[in-house]
Amino acid sequence: MVKLTEIARAIRTSKIWKSIFRHTYQDTPRNRALMILSNVFLHLHPVKVRPASLRFRYTWGLGGLSFYLFLLLTVSGVLLMFYYRPTVEHAYWDMKDLRFAVSFGPFMRNIHRWAAHLMVFLVMFHMASVFYRSAYKPPREYNWVVGVILLLITFLLSFTGYLLPWDQLAIWAVTVGTNMAANAPILGSEGPFSIVTPDNDARFILLGSKLVGQSGLLRFYVLHCVLLPLAFIIFVSVHFWRVRKDEFSAVPLPPAEERRKGVRPEEWLKKNPQALQEKVFTWPNLVSREFVAALAITAILTLWSVLAHAPLEGLADPNKTPNPSKAPWYFVGLQELLVYFDPWLAGVVLPTMILVGLMAIPYLDSNPLGVGYYNFRDRKFSVGMFTYGFTLWFVLIFIGYYMRGPGWEIFMPWEPWDHFRPTSQIGLHNMPNGLGLLFLAGYGGLGLILPKFLFKDFYKTMGPIKYLIVMVFVLGMFFVPAKIILRNFFKIKYIVSFPDFSFNL
Repeated sequence: MVKLTEIARAIRTSKIWKSIFRHTYQDTPRNRALMILSNVFLHLHPVKVRPASLRFRYTWGLGGLSFYLFLLLTVSGVLLMFYYRPTVEHAYWDMKDLRFAVSFGPFMRNIHRWAAHLMVFLVMFHMASVFYRSAYKPPREYNWVVGVILLLITFLLSFTGYLLPWDQLAIWAVTVGTNMAANAPILGSEGPFSIVTPDNDARFILLGSKLVGQSGLLRFYVLHCVLLPLAFIIFVSVHFWRVRKDEFSAVPLPPAEERRKGVRPEEWLKKNPQALQEKVFTWPNLVSREFVAALAITAILTLWSVLAHAPLEGLADPNKTPNPSKAPWYFVGLQELLVYFDPWLAGVVLPTMILVGLMAIPYLDSNPLGVGYYNFRDRKFSVGMFTYGFTLWFVLIFIGYYMRGPGWEIFMPWEPWDHFRPTSQIGLHNMPNGLGLLFLAGYGGLGLILPKFLFKDFYKTMGPIKYLIVMVFVLGMFFVPAKIILRNFFKIKYIVSFPDFSFNL
């Protein structure tokens, strides 16, 4: 009688098997390296990594899980494409069929929806994690920029998919978002210094029309299913390759006794340079941890998708505006800023400044300390500014998502919505332009001059050019709460206003 071991041996020694799997993988150092180098899915990993990079609390697995969610979204999205037609006549009813007629249809749509939201969340916190452990510093500056681009693509992937169900939630959320494009400076027909008409402005390019309709649905479908995923794949490949070439940033930490004495890793490594050379094989040490994390996130998403249905409101109706009409949660912070700033500033200029500012971080931060571990005491300014901006963003999201009701008025989360509450617009007034320009000059002038004299070491370390760039971004960050205070406590709508140019600040 032929034994199973003999059958298995015959298969592994056959020409077909060897043409696919070129190596035998006994547990030897050589074969552990080959597992990474000869596998198309694993070869972007380094063959060896420092033990410090395996600590769960170092990365929290956020980067790998974000990419895994993209793969999960790709698979579930392709399955959904078999049942979806991107037309205003069929899109909504295809969603209904997925909910009530297609086998496993609700589960497919639910897991796609919740995985998309979770991916946005994880990518944001992955960026924060990379910042706090200084993994953007040399030689990884360019890879940080690629990561910011991936963050933007992640937002756009989720936003373009928001329209596809073609329900009230979708059409009005996208209407809010694309109206910001119409208010872009120069390229928006309603923005300051406009040089275009509604027939060829930035909103028309996005929608193929002045309103959200068939052409907009088709364009968002192509963006969501083809163009943006291709862009994501290109940039994430570059991202992984640079991680592979630059290695993980994690460094070994001093023993606990040394840390209690306040010894920094940089000081300890100078005395113990051999610690940087200690590495373990990626297979199975890192790969096994990634596999377990993927299983865990799959189990959580599966359970959540079984218990919670993705929202689907009534059929999209351009003539029936919900009150309030909100953007997706990750963009509702920008919508909250519309209360205090004109759309060109809240929807175009400020987001652009955020992205440019994030990309500029590794080129402006000249502090060499903290690379490869969480270090706050030696990076008080950079950590403080980043934490302030990151927290402000989520505070605006919380206010917009949970505290804005009819008429975009403030309601406590436990208060019932009153559609007849008097508007907070009553009593608002503009500063006289002369006083407003004086206020802006004073804010900018003092903001640039005072830190130069109060923190001389900071200015000397940065140099005049870097200092100027950094302070422009810092003043922009603090201008947001300043404008919120002026509006809520002093009833000032605009500091300066030039209606003839659609320029209000």
